Amino acid sequence: MPYQTHANEHSLLKAFKQKAPVAGMHPHKSIHHDLTLSDDWFWLRDSSYPKTDDENILNYLKDENTYFDLFKNKNAQLINKIFEEFKGRIDDKETSVPYINNGFEYRWEFKEGDDYRTRFRKNLETGKESIFLDEPLLAKNSEYFVISDWKISPNNQYLAYSVDVTGDERYEIKIKDLDTGKLLNDVILNSNGSVNFSSDSKNILYGLLDQEKWKTNSINVHKLGTINSQDRLLIEEPDDSFFLWFHLTRDGLFFILSSSKGSVDEVHIVPSDLSTAPVLMASRKQKIKYNVSHAHDQFYILTNDTHVNFRIATVNDTKPEYSHWKSFNVASDTNYIRSISTFDKFVVIKQNIDGLEQLILSDYKGNQTTIDFPESLYTASLFNNPEFTQKHIRINYESMITPDTVFDYNIATKKFSTKKVRKIPSGYDKSQYETIRIMADARDGVKVPVSIMYKKGTKLDGSNPLHLYAYGAYGSGISPSFSTSRLSYIDRGIIYAIAHVRGGNEMGYQWYLDGKLKKRTNTFNDFVDVAKHLVKKQYTSVGKISISGRSAGGELMGAVVIQQPELWSSVNLGVPFVDVLNTMLSAELPLTPPEWSEWGNPIKNKADFELIRSYSPYDNITAKNYPPMFVSGGLNDPRVTYWEPAKWTAKMRHLKIDDNLLIMRINMGAGHFSNSGRYGRLKDYAEEYAFTLLSHGIEK
Repeated sequence: MPYQTHANEHSLLKAFKQKAPVAGMHPHKSIHHDLTLSDDWFWLRDSSYPKTDDENILNYLKDENTYFDLFKNKNAQLINKIFEEFKGRIDDKETSVPYINNGFEYRWEFKEGDDYRTRFRKNLETGKESIFLDEPLLAKNSEYFVISDWKISPNNQYLAYSVDVTGDERYEIKIKDLDTGKLLNDVILNSNGSVNFSSDSKNILYGLLDQEKWKTNSINVHKLGTINSQDRLLIEEPDDSFFLWFHLTRDGLFFILSSSKGSVDEVHIVPSDLSTAPVLMASRKQKIKYNVSHAHDQFYILTNDTHVNFRIATVNDTKPEYSHWKSFNVASDTNYIRSISTFDKFVVIKQNIDGLEQLILSDYKGNQTTIDFPESLYTASLFNNPEFTQKHIRINYESMITPDTVFDYNIATKKFSTKKVRKIPSGYDKSQYETIRIMADARDGVKVPVSIMYKKGTKLDGSNPLHLYAYGAYGSGISPSFSTSRLSYIDRGIIYAIAHVRGGNEMGYQWYLDGKLKKRTNTFNDFVDVAKHLVKKQYTSVGKISISGRSAGGELMGAVVIQQPELWSSVNLGVPFVDVLNTMLSAELPLTPPEWSEWGNPIKNKADFELIRSYSPYDNITAKNYPPMFVSGGLNDPRVTYWEPAKWTAKMRHLKIDDNLLIMRINMGAGHFSNSGRYGRLKDYAEEYAFTLLSHGIEK
């Protein structure tokens, strides 16, 4: 039966009487593959980017925020109610489970009313506890504040941490002497946020960003007490399409220096004492993906060199080159290995089977045991396990209906010890909710997993409003995790569903490959087909489905609202990557070259150009009816630049022929991740939730 245009008659989201902002049209012509493109809102991209100081652009963004304030003011009562619900589910004085590392016990706590954590450590010999990182104090004079990384030196004397106070993700690294409590003069600017100490505690490693491009050009070594001009280059990445990053192996013996682009990795290893030069393991010419751990004179390598679902290989750390790699396990058509973590006596393997997660314990002879959890639909991951020789593993466990739970799992007894269950002060009764996993039929015959949560007793008769969420890119799967904010939907009778569309990795690495490049449209089609399946099975009806996605998930939202606008009651496009074609045609933008491996290169390849042009949401807006839309962005966002949501909003306002509300919120002091702090983000979420509820006719 064909789907008819069916606006949600219950929607309370109509355009305001006050005139919405109008961004003027100034045609910008460009020629690609003998085709002339015209972009009337190209001018919203500031020519001085990454600076944004064009008054015309800033005034337009401010006008949009003023228009957004009309929505906020009109619905202040509902927004505040939702915000208070969110706050009521947060433990205002939350504390962490302590863990031990190198002779100290570490923990954090939120003090009442604080947005940020206060971090403590206790000397296990003396019993003395002290604050080593006071985030509320550091954030006191900043509207935005994020600490990306922090590390304690092996000799326990120094703390290194990286901080961003604008949202542009260009971090400043500072070093604190924990004996004196004073900051050293050593300061690293323009880092990518990653930092660690050499094994002698005399040096730090850090990633340095290009001054103009948001790209890590090199990993450098800074000797404490010296000037930055004396810093030593450890490794550099001249190719703009590769990201450079590093980590320390769990046994503390090696730094892993990785250059990555999509499905290709190149890794160098260097001892943590920095005594020798980096050594290459497998060249990027191998065109394989791999990451590296270490234990007992061996590197353990998770790689897709022989199988799409990955195998674990080993190699002696004195001869780590690819030609010496040997298999530790047999790759499987059904078991997709996602990660490995090496400990002294065992390896923890995280894998997916049929889209469901598993944690596996393996000894170094290859004998494996599956850790059994109480539910079949859950997510579990290692959590605060810093010591290589520990006899237990700490696990964070949750499901859509089970709040975050911290377990210690005893390796010898195979018993769980519960260390913490997330406290929800306003109350939560798990028995009142249901979660299930169904498989939806995609148009090409593929079965797409859908995770669903709803209130028990909900009648599946098509009368229910439903909220559908997805991401579907970069091989990043969406786990069926717990969310306290989600309860504000479900307690009002809205069914919540996650579509595990292609482009993620829930069903294996091939699931990711089947949602990128020439197969990108599978992601969009999967989402629409999941929605239709939910209608067919009477979870909901056409026009009663609100949808949301962020970043690449925002691109998905743009694509599906273009493809089938009548299905949706409202659309939330968070920092949406909607101007795909123009961005992929702009080689000078810092994130464009690395993204060609995901979307294609429309500059060099005509077929890529034509494909991206056929689905790029911004380029496919036409004059027709659209559902209500909530668009958001950040002025300092280096990942999805502010002009993508701005151009989408401007063009959509010009072409749409309905009277549904279209609003855009641009955060003028933040980046990709919205407001910082545990309460700051809740205010943003409350506005978005209110918009969604109103699209379903829910005012209270």
